[in-house]
Amino acid sequence: MAEHQVFKIASIPADGVGKEVVAAGRKVLDAIAEQSNGKFSFEWTEFPWGSEYYAEHGVMMDPNGLEELKNFDAILFGAVGWENVPDHVSLWGLRLNITQNFDQWANIRPVKFLPGVVSPLRKADDTELDWVVVRENSEGEYAGLGGRNLSGRGPGNEVAVQSSLFTEKGCERIIRFAFDLARTRTVQKVSSVTKSNAQQYGMVLWDEVFARVAGDYPDVQTESVLVDAMSAKFVLHPEELSVVVASNLNADILSDLGSAMAGSLGLAASANLNPERRYPSMFEPVHGSAPDIAGKGISNPIGTIASAALMLEHFGLHVEARRVEAAIEATTAAGHLTRDIGGTADTNEITEAIIEALAKSLTSA
Repeated sequence: MAEHQVFKIASIPADGVGKEVVAAGRKVLDAIAEQSNGKFSFEWTEFPWGSEYYAEHGVMMDPNGLEELKNFDAILFGAVGWENVPDHVSLWGLRLNITQNFDQWANIRPVKFLPGVVSPLRKADDTELDWVVVRENSEGEYAGLGGRNLSGRGPGNEVAVQSSLFTEKGCERIIRFAFDLARTRTVQKVSSVTKSNAQQYGMVLWDEVFARVAGDYPDVQTESVLVDAMSAKFVLHPEELSVVVASNLNADILSDLGSAMAGSLGLAASANLNPERRYPSMFEPVHGSAPDIAGKGISNPIGTIASAALMLEHFGLHVEARRVEAAIEATTAAGHLTRDIGGTADTNEITEAIIEALAKSLTSA
């Protein structure tokens, strides 16, 4: 009998609906662990960090928090942001603090069109659409370089400088990651996205690295597209997409566009990976903290549950990851939908429906 694996997971619900959806993700992961015949289980440790923690301590997370997190196999994250903390403080104080310091340089954001979910894109009615956005997650426009100066000159004279950082190493590792991912897909194609006609230094370097790396993958189709043209292509010709690789900012925006086209940001999953596994990777839904619906129990847990499937994939539990994805599809196909995608089900009802679909798939296997 194979040795029982115990995965130590840090749970950080953080703010708003993060608390509700992380609880849902944990329930689904524990359910599939219970169905594993003793193959694996999860050991959870929850951390109270976020905007409430900031109100009490003046920081978004414990100063020793990164040292604590190093001991975990992965992190399940909710959402960050609340009215008591400026958005740039909350983001850099918690989520980006983790992704930057743990060198989680590969951000994977699949775009999934689920059965039973009406897309605002009419092409989705009769065309199979499925692509993934690969986001450089450690530098680019979110490197955090710059500052504000000259405020002493008086009102209206302050200067702010925000610098993007593109390194050859950073470009190459995310581009190579995208090509390796493309080789695992039915359509083996990588679309590189920049704005190198206007940003003539960092993004021209990206273009040059992309062309060089592409030479090592003659079996993979390639294209280089400017970000404005790619935004149009997402809407007009999404059937041509398979793996889209882009810088931190461009991929962030494009992945949100893709998820909206699929029906809702509430469906969108993501993985912040440290592929070398020197640090734990972090899995989180793409949606924000949604203060308008927080605490009402109506948030969509699918993005978090799909992120949990990416966590299973990261652990090498490929069959289990596919089962969770299939359970999500069975749930939406059966008409179990939250309000953001045209239904009436609440968070708990969707979670239980997915767990029930998991149990059915086990008995029918």
